[in-house]
Amino acid sequence: MTLTSRSFFLYVLLLLSLYACSDKKPATPPGAGAPPPANVAVITVAPEDVANTTELPGRIEAVRNADVRARVGGIVQKRLYGEGSEVRAGAVLYQIDAAPFQAAYNSAEAALARADANLGQVTTRLNRYRSLVDSNAISKQEFDDVLSAQKLAAADVAAAKAVLDNARLNLSYSTITAPIAGRIGRTLVTEGALVTANDPTALAVIQQLDPIYVTLTQSSVELSQLREKITQSGQRGTKIKLTLLTEDGKPYAHAGQFLFSETTVDPLSSSVILRAQFPNPERSLLPGMYVRVKLEQGVRSGTITVPQQAVMRTADGSVVMSVNAEGKVIPKPVKTGGAYGTRWIITSGLDLGDQIIVEGLQKAKPGATVKASPWEPAGAAPTNGSLPTPAAQEKK
Repeated sequence: MTLTSRSFFLYVLLLLSLYACSDKKPATPPGAGAPPPANVAVITVAPEDVANTTELPGRIEAVRNADVRARVGGIVQKRLYGEGSEVRAGAVLYQIDAAPFQAAYNSAEAALARADANLGQVTTRLNRYRSLVDSNAISKQEFDDVLSAQKLAAADVAAAKAVLDNARLNLSYSTITAPIAGRIGRTLVTEGALVTANDPTALAVIQQLDPIYVTLTQSSVELSQLREKITQSGQRGTKIKLTLLTEDGKPYAHAGQFLFSETTVDPLSSSVILRAQFPNPERSLLPGMYVRVKLEQGVRSGTITVPQQAVMRTADGSVVMSVNAEGKVIPKPVKTGGAYGTRWIITSGLDLGDQIIVEGLQKAKPGATVKASPWEPAGAAPTNGSLPTPAAQEKK
């Protein structure tokens, strides 16, 4: 090997050794590998005003529901309304063949005229006999006979009037009108059908849809709890505020009015029936729809609530994770008193000023050190039905 080749070979070995030395990592100093505290988002427990809220299931019912029925028998000649339309009370819906009723009316009218003429004739005779009996020109018996004949003729007139009134009534019944105002459904008979006065099948159904009823069901236990909350809040006379949630969970645009609750409890379901009323100008609420109604009455001051994601359910109950002054994570068992929007009402287990972890719970192990920052829900809207806190009012 020549000098030049030996020099090149040594130069390559030097480069390889330098590259190997540069690829080695420096030794980690003892204690320098401890991870930093995990970041968590917390809220500070503070009292707030919470409305006494109860959410109940219910069904929509029409305020009025009337079956259109025939009151006389006959052939249906015409249908004079559009199916699914709004009709006013007294509007003509069907026309039954009126010819036989008109004939009966004409006959009754003629019978009344005949009885009236007979009464007039007998009355004239009675007036003549009254002057003759005083002069003994006729016997007392003859006068009594004419007097009886006059009373019989008057009775015949009264009976003929009754028959005429009945014939007039039947003639008017041949024109079927709407008993109430509302929306009429599909027709259940067609032109040419024979209907009778005692037919169990209705011709159509009319429902009054504005306003509309909502029949609610509440257990007797929940009703007692609501009354207890109202009593504790000292606002027994406060008007109940109703908010209706449609089948898709959207709030209804119009506020409702609470009407009454039943005075008895259903022994089979241990529930009480309540009724509310809502305006329905757009006819968007239809009978039979399933809805939910929120009842709010009075407020409870000094109530503690936390976001629902902060509460963990365990076999032993509900637990939240708190952060103490040293930044240590401490679990706290709590008791919840129901939902309030997207938050849980806490009845026991928390004190004012406690910092509760809302985000970062997967990093918050009991006893671990964490770095807490205030929780700010992104794009959060005010809780439905919540009252503004004093701080919010000051900002306004």
